[in-house]
Amino acid sequence: MFDELSEKLESTFARLRGRGVLTEADIKEGLREVRRVLLEADVSFQLTREFLERVEQRAVGIAALRTVSPAQQLVKIVFDELTAMLGERREGLKLSSVPPTIVMLVGLQGSGKTTTAAKLARRLKGEHRSARLVACDVYRPAAIDQLETLGAAMEIPVTADRTTTDVIRIAKAGIDQATRERERVVIVDTAGRLQIDAGMMDELVRLKAAIHPDEILLVADGMTGQDAVRIAQGFDGALGVTGVILTKMDGDARGGAALSIYGVTRKPIKYIGTGEKPDALEEFHPDRMAGRILQQGDVLTLVEKAQEAFDTAEAKQLERKVKKEGMDLQDFLGAMKQIQKLGPLEGVLKMLPGVNTRMLKDAKMDPRRMKHLEAIVLSMTPAERKDPTLMNGSRRARVAKGSGRPVSEVNRLLDQFREMRKMMKKAAGGGMRMPPMFGGMR
Repeated sequence: MFDELSEKLESTFARLRGRGVLTEADIKEGLREVRRVLLEADVSFQLTREFLERVEQRAVGIAALRTVSPAQQLVKIVFDELTAMLGERREGLKLSSVPPTIVMLVGLQGSGKTTTAAKLARRLKGEHRSARLVACDVYRPAAIDQLETLGAAMEIPVTADRTTTDVIRIAKAGIDQATRERERVVIVDTAGRLQIDAGMMDELVRLKAAIHPDEILLVADGMTGQDAVRIAQGFDGALGVTGVILTKMDGDARGGAALSIYGVTRKPIKYIGTGEKPDALEEFHPDRMAGRILQQGDVLTLVEKAQEAFDTAEAKQLERKVKKEGMDLQDFLGAMKQIQKLGPLEGVLKMLPGVNTRMLKDAKMDPRRMKHLEAIVLSMTPAERKDPTLMNGSRRARVAKGSGRPVSEVNRLLDQFREMRKMMKKAAGGGMRMPPMFGGMR
C-alpha cells in the first residue's frame, strides 16, 4: 500500500535534506517533483493543484529558517496537508442511541462488499458490539451462501430468505431479529452491479427509505483509482453516502483513490481492507496514513494490532518466567507464533519510524523465515529447547536434517537466541531497552 508513492516522496525529500540550506528555487523544484509524484499516483489533477498551492503558501519563508531544518519543516507542511487531503481526522461508525444501528453497504459487483460485511461484523464483535448480517444480495449466484459461510466461520448470525427477492422484506426481518436478540448492529449486504444503472439505484433508494439506515457505506475497490472516485460521486448523488470503505489496499501501489476520494466527495474513509484474512480490515486514520506515506511509521496502529493479536495472559506468564528463569527456546517459539499474528514481518516493520520501504525490498526478507525457525525449534527435543547449551555438533546436524534446513541456519538461530537471552536478562533487571528480536533475519 502506497509503496511506490512513499519511495518517490522520500527520494525527493532526501535530495532536499542533502542540500542543508534551501533556497526558494529549491523548494519550488521540490514541489514540482511532488506534483509529478502525486499525478503518477493517480491523484486527481484538481486536488493535486490545490494541495500544492496550500503547501507553497505555507512554505513561503521557510528557506530563511536556521533553528529548524528547512527540509524537515517542508516535510511537516506536506504531512499536515496530506492529512487534510485524506480526511483530517478519524471518523468512526455513527452508532444509534437506540440499538440496533443499521449499516447499509453499497457498491459495484466485485468490490468485495460481501467479504467486507463479514469483516466489519467480526471487527464490531471484537469491540463487544454484537452484529447481525443480512443477505440482501438476491441476484448474484451463491451470494447468500457466501455470506452464510463467512458468518458461520466468524460466529456471526445471518438473516437470509431464499424464497423471495423482496430485499425490503428481508432487511426488515433481519432488523426485527436483531431487535429481539438485542444485537447492537445490523449490516445489510446489498446487491452490486457491473455498472451503476437506474434499476440498481432505484432498489437501493427504496431500501434506504424503508429501513432508514444510520450509515450508508460505499465499498469501493481501491485499485480502480479515479474510477473509485467517480463511482463514489454516483452513489452519493443518489443515496447520500455517509462514508467509504476502500478494499484491496494491500495491492494498491499508487493510492490515488485513497488520496482523492475525500477531497472530491468530502465523504470520510472509515475503513480499509488490507488482505484476505477475516481480520484484514483496518480503521482509517488520516494522520497515521500520512505518516506511513512519508515513512514516519505508524506505531499507534502497530500497538493496537499487538493488543488485538497477543494473548495477554500468555504474555504476562512469559514475562514472569523470563524474569525468574530466563527464556528458553520453547518460549521463543511461543513468542514467534504471537508475532506471526500481526501479519507479514515486512508489513510490521513498515510501521516503525525510519524504516525505508526500499531498504526492506533490498533486504529481500524471506516470508518463510518464521516457518524455518519453527521447523528448527520443533526438531529439537524438549530437553534441548529448555537448555540450548546441550546443542553440540552432532545434535545440530540432527536438527538440521530433521528441519530440512542447513546447519548454518541452526547455528545462526542459536547464536541469535543466546545474544537475545543475554540482553533480555539484563533488560529484566532494569535499565535497558528490550533488544530487536528479529535483527539480521533473512
